[in-house]
Amino acid sequence: MLKFLKDNVVYPELAKQINTTGTVYLQFIVEKDGSITDIKLLREIGSGCDEEAIRLMKLMPKWICGKQNGRPVRVMMSLPIKFSLL
Repeated sequence: MLKFLKDNVVYPELAKQINTTGTVYLQFIVEKDGSITDIKLLREIGSGCDEEAIRLMKLMPKWICGKQNGRPVRVMMSLPIKFSLL
């Protein structure tokens, strides 16, 4: 997952210009088939970073679904995505 994020993130131009850094927190559901749905922002930093974090989640390949008693179940997850200029 970290490799996917690193390889696919595009730092927003506005965020570069005004030196916006920070962590965007997302909440989402991993469905029984491993797809990602119901993406919500829990903490925003603005300057296009929030939109970029959502775009990355929508591009993400399927996850391994959660299991309970050996059966696939939907799972709510949270994920921080850090934006920093080097």
